[in-house]
Amino acid sequence: LLKHRDKHVGRQMEIGGNTTIAVIATDAVLTKAAAKRLAISAHDGFVRAIWPTHTPADGDLVFALATGTSGIELSAVAAIDLYAAAGATMARAISRGVYAATPAENDLFPVWSSRLR
Repeated sequence: LLKHRDKHVGRQMEIGGNTTIAVIATDAVLTKAAAKRLAISAHDGFVRAIWPTHTPADGDLVFALATGTSGIELSAVAAIDLYAAAGATMARAISRGVYAATPAENDLFPVWSSRLR
């Protein structure tokens, strides 16, 4: 990885190649403040699954959606559980995406599946 990084790091910085955008959703009823907290908690999953994160060259962003279709309004304890699950879910989704990725034309780095062959 490091030998590839040195060759391409300048190009990534120029094209914003370090930005990760994600969505976290629930069917619970959330206030605007609770949805913001959900997005922040899900963003913690980036830190667990991606290195480096929070660099000046990235624009990482998580959108939180709450459909409210369950009709469930969360208690304070249930909200904490939801937020904890959001971070774990995001980390797992990113990890599964890395594992399942297939090579694309002009990729800067090899994909994980290429290393397993």
